[in-house]
Amino acid sequence: MNLRLDKVNAKNIWELLDLKVTDAQEAADFVASNTVSILEAYTTLTAGGHALPFGVYDGETPVGFLMIGYDCTDWEDAPEVAAGSYCLWRLMIDGRYQGRGYGRRAAELALDLIRALPCGPADCCWLSYMPENAAARALYRSLGFAENGEMEDDEVVAVLPLA
Repeated sequence: MNLRLDKVNAKNIWELLDLKVTDAQEAADFVASNTVSILEAYTTLTAGGHALPFGVYDGETPVGFLMIGYDCTDWEDAPEVAAGSYCLWRLMIDGRYQGRGYGRRAAELALDLIRALPCGPADCCWLSYMPENAAARALYRSLGFAENGEMEDDEVVAVLPLA
């Protein structure tokens, strides 16, 4: 595995938009489509916020998408932990490539980037997932995230200290 993160750009956007989770994950609404994610990044950036969208690549093959956010300047009803914190906003691995360790490695690469504090100082990183998404819960727990009792819409919030 030669995993890396590449910023979304004019050359890779179309292949990233073609990536899809499994039909069951899509039906359960476990993760937004990459189209929705890239639109959210655009609206966040145009509002003066921070969004860092990336393609997840194994060599030259696009296998997933992830997005990092920072703070909550344009986010209505954000959880309390969002203020001044990083967020692993999206993580998706295409259904064809799941079960190979790409999700874990992509999350580790994202956390390495977050720990470099590219958008500003923060004490923690947070994320959210559907309560019934057992695979996401297990992955994030194994990386050190702990549920903090907050909800973001209908999703459970989990937090990882950065120190």
